[in-house]
Amino acid sequence: MVKASNEITLHLHVQRTAFAYFEFETNLDTGLVLDKNAPDWPASIAATGLALSCYPIAIERGLMDRRTALARTLTTLRFFAASPQGEQPDATGYRGFYYHFLDSQTGKRAWNCELSSVDTAFLISGVLAAAAYFQGDDAQEREIRELADTLYRRVEWDWLLDETKRIRHGWRPETGFIPYHWEGYDESLLMHVLALGSPTHPVPATTYDAWSSTFAWKNCYDIDYLYSAPLFTHHLSHVWLDLRGIQDSFMQKHGIDYFENSRRATEIQRRYAIENPLGFKGYGEHGWGITASDGPGPATRVIDGVERQFFDYVGRGAPYGVDDGTLAPWSVATSLPFAPDIVGPALYYFVHKLNLHDVHRYGFRSTFNPTFGEPGSPCGWKSKWHVGLNIGPIVTMIENHHTGMLWQLMRGVPCIVDGLRKAGFRGGWLSANA
Repeated sequence: MVKASNEITLHLHVQRTAFAYFEFETNLDTGLVLDKNAPDWPASIAATGLALSCYPIAIERGLMDRRTALARTLTTLRFFAASPQGEQPDATGYRGFYYHFLDSQTGKRAWNCELSSVDTAFLISGVLAAAAYFQGDDAQEREIRELADTLYRRVEWDWLLDETKRIRHGWRPETGFIPYHWEGYDESLLMHVLALGSPTHPVPATTYDAWSSTFAWKNCYDIDYLYSAPLFTHHLSHVWLDLRGIQDSFMQKHGIDYFENSRRATEIQRRYAIENPLGFKGYGEHGWGITASDGPGPATRVIDGVERQFFDYVGRGAPYGVDDGTLAPWSVATSLPFAPDIVGPALYYFVHKLNLHDVHRYGFRSTFNPTFGEPGSPCGWKSKWHVGLNIGPIVTMIENHHTGMLWQLMRGVPCIVDGLRKAGFRGGWLSANA
């Protein structure tokens, strides 16, 4: 009983510390949230969508009063509703989609980045979560629901379909459509559900079938699962979608659901770290969490007689992805709903043994690399920055583990239900809501 109480206290401490990122790294005039807290860094629409999803949790946890959260939500939705949509290269978006990175003050496109299909999905999911939570009869809460409906309806998902009816990654005004579509299991499950459920610009069910036909079922460490190397890909759609006990045709064929699949992916990451085939420092029973992330490179160093190559931002993963000894504690925290028995001890290790949490304003920074850095240091190299896309799932997944709050909210959103059914999901709570 004492152990359980201590674990809950740790979880809520990590959640509370992470939420402070959205409290202090948000532009109060636009509602846009910095992608990461580095100097002269832009906002990201994904981080902004996560902030919108975290505000209801913050209200219920006493981290932000309802009036403040309501005002921030309205500011954000009003900004996107009024922001320039068009082919001009400095617009905020086009055809209902938004650029991946935006200037936090003006909302204009930053870095000549792409109009992003999946990041727009993260934003729209946050918009829908806000509308599902703010159900009051007063003018402001009604406006949130009306704006959310407007923003979702104007996303032209079908515009991004290629000739095979698959959703493209995005578009740039200078060069047109990005010549890649979503392929292989990844974080785009949520995007496909939103695109299928659209009341105005839906994609056909064949789009989901085409995407899922590219999935790879593998056996690793005697565990069968739907493979994707970076750990975050097994988390992000679960921030908003309650995938427990419901199955599409792919999962029906294999006899599990996506929630169980994420549990297996989490266990495989841990087993890979215990085996540590490349011999990196700091890996082990509690030292795991390999995902797309910042790193200490690019650099090549000879360490203990071994020449090693280190990378900056890259799609790290296990057991077959890029691995340069870089670990992401936040990705362990967001695994909590799937495997609390192995996540709890790892969180304790990162927080209390390695001191990677409390010394920083928002808790876990992006990554650390014990192999790269000062000899004798248990942590080695540490990222300087906190990243909004990492921080948001910490807040939401801890809450989903303890109360299921965000899952429950999104289960009541008609387009989510419609999208899941059009994707072929059946059973569980979907059958109960039929």
